[in-house]
Amino acid sequence: MSTAAPTTFQVRKDVLSDTRWHADPHLPLTPGQVRLGIKSFALTSNNITYAAFGDAMSYWQFFPTGEEGWGCIPVWGFATVAESQCEGVAVGEKFYGYYPMASELVLQPARVTPAGFFDGAAHRRALPVAYNQYMRCSADPFYDAATEDVQSLLRPLFITSFLIDDFLADNGFFGANAMLLSSASSKTAYGTAFQLAKRPGIEVIALTSPGNVAFCESLGCYSRVLTYDQLDAIAADTACAYVDFAGSASLRQRIHSRFDQLRYNCSIGGTHVDDLAAKGSAKDLPGPRATLFFAPSQVKKRITDWGEEGFGKQLVRAWRDFTRQVTGAKTPWLIAQQHAGQAAVQAAYQEVLAGKGDPRTGHILQP
Repeated sequence: MSTAAPTTFQVRKDVLSDTRWHADPHLPLTPGQVRLGIKSFALTSNNITYAAFGDAMSYWQFFPTGEEGWGCIPVWGFATVAESQCEGVAVGEKFYGYYPMASELVLQPARVTPAGFFDGAAHRRALPVAYNQYMRCSADPFYDAATEDVQSLLRPLFITSFLIDDFLADNGFFGANAMLLSSASSKTAYGTAFQLAKRPGIEVIALTSPGNVAFCESLGCYSRVLTYDQLDAIAADTACAYVDFAGSASLRQRIHSRFDQLRYNCSIGGTHVDDLAAKGSAKDLPGPRATLFFAPSQVKKRITDWGEEGFGKQLVRAWRDFTRQVTGAKTPWLIAQQHAGQAAVQAAYQEVLAGKGDPRTGHILQP
């Protein structure tokens, strides 16, 4: 067990570029608790969305800092049990799950099974169960030791992508035959496009910045790739749905104003943090009301429809198809880049926050 003092990377909730490393007390475990040493985690624009919508979607509540104004951004990754006072969870076991940007985490395992456990801490009981589950790598059908980085980077994003596509199809695409995806170079967007491209009669249109046009075109899952200032290339009477990964208030305004057959606005995230639609007024927009997509609701519906085992099988099958494409393409869609240590973590965070860097690069951080 490490004797180093635990540390947590924290951000100012109202100024996300303002960060610090905070030294945490090393508290002894109480009966039933486990201490996990966090080995690595992914940092993507999805995590910036967690911060941007931290209050509205309760993301700050998963790992509270105890200090007003400061938050800890949740991430997905791997950790190993360093100390255990819980029967059924052994020292040395590796778990995939939802972690703070920190060196360690103390959990209160509940519902321990061969597959893993749920964190039973009081402050997480009212939070979505999908984020409270820790999967035992030795029994996880998603897990492959050779592709841990890809799993950290893409698994939670692809699950969201799978659910967005399923939600839209489940609702008959709201009568639309064209899907407009903003921030089309983002991992959740192109995962969604990969799924949507399988749907007959659906045109998948990428909206992106000029610098990311070539990347989006190289993926082969978009019917067309346009820059944000090329909306006029799409007929104004196109029956379309907007899948909003950018969260840009100005782009949302332009889309709602141009397309008189806009059937649905599915709001996913906020990669454009300086122009978040969530911070602006959408009351006067023409067309449908922007509706925030909440993945756990679709999970719950599909488990009811298909059963937990049926849902899991469909998801794993889609995941394997996706990762074969991502890693097996002549030019891989994603290349993991490692960052170790506090300074490197902080630099990677600022790069992702600013929306800089190559979209083909995935950041793996080791605190």
